[in-house]
Amino acid sequence: MTVRSMWCHFVLLLHLSTTISLGAAEISCRNEDGNPIDWFVLYKLPKFTEEESAGLGLEYMYLDSLTHAWRLSKYLINMTQGGLGQTLKQLYETYESKNNSVAYAIYNDEVPHSKAFNWKKGHTKGFLLLDKSQGFWVIHSVPLFPPFLEDGYGYPATGKEYGQTAICVTFKYDQFTEIDQQLLSYNPSIYNCFIPDIFQDHLPNLQKLCARSRLPPVPPRHLSKLQSAHGETFLHFAKSHLFVDDIYVAWVAQELKTHLLVESWQHSGHSLPSNCSLQYHVYNIHTIETPLKSTFNSINDHSKWCVSKSPEDQWTCIGDLNRAAEQAWRSGGFICTQNQNIYKAFRNLVMRYESCNDSSTLR
Repeated sequence: MTVRSMWCHFVLLLHLSTTISLGAAEISCRNEDGNPIDWFVLYKLPKFTEEESAGLGLEYMYLDSLTHAWRLSKYLINMTQGGLGQTLKQLYETYESKNNSVAYAIYNDEVPHSKAFNWKKGHTKGFLLLDKSQGFWVIHSVPLFPPFLEDGYGYPATGKEYGQTAICVTFKYDQFTEIDQQLLSYNPSIYNCFIPDIFQDHLPNLQKLCARSRLPPVPPRHLSKLQSAHGETFLHFAKSHLFVDDIYVAWVAQELKTHLLVESWQHSGHSLPSNCSLQYHVYNIHTIETPLKSTFNSINDHSKWCVSKSPEDQWTCIGDLNRAAEQAWRSGGFICTQNQNIYKAFRNLVMRYESCNDSSTLR
């Protein structure tokens, strides 16, 4: 090999190395190998399930855009190697580097280290990280999570007892202008954020929310069509406090034109019965059966999700709000998809649901 050809070979390898490095550095949801992924969903199992001894309350099922069914993760949810830990690692690294080209926000209606509770803020939990190329948005159900960035990754002890869900979706930068509008309707309780001025033109609402400055008027509800980085379509429903109604019955079911089976927290306040008053009905799920053949009742589950009753429609929605009377006045929402693998994974979890005559119905 001549000196010239050796030099060309070296330059080519350097170019490939740089390309691979830049690709790996893209902000995105991460799978349990730490690799970029278009989306993932996880379902943390409750500590107590029927017919089994108590678990740790940290085990979870995992599904992503490269797999086709639930699998029990080899990690626990409090481990940094899991999907949430791998994804959040990017946020901690951004915080430590003080990178002025990256924006982030963490919100939760129950803030870590705080006993204060603001009913005027959204009943919302999530976090996002993005640059001018792309980023991710995580929507979850875990109170007091994640910790403040200066505290590093951790999972709250209070999040062990009940079931919890989380969904992460990777989006190109242009989609965050829509997400910015959705978050305005949410009015989330943000406790860690950094929105540099370079994002002001496209993320004005998020910047105001971060700065806790005066917000512009919001519509009662807003529906956005979002597209993941790899081209998968999602719908996002965001209701403000001005939309005073049960989001499942009054909006989501009627908009999607499908009967819904709903799993939501039934401990707080006045839970709502199954509702068949409108064209498309909403039924409360009573019992969950996992692929591991363990079962648990919805009273042991803090997650918020719903699926089409009919397999023909294939809608799955994961989000923030419960079917409880007092949450008609709270802001929040759902991200919905017709991905057949997500639908099959969640629909097959439904063992019993309550019909509108209060009887219990199998699947």
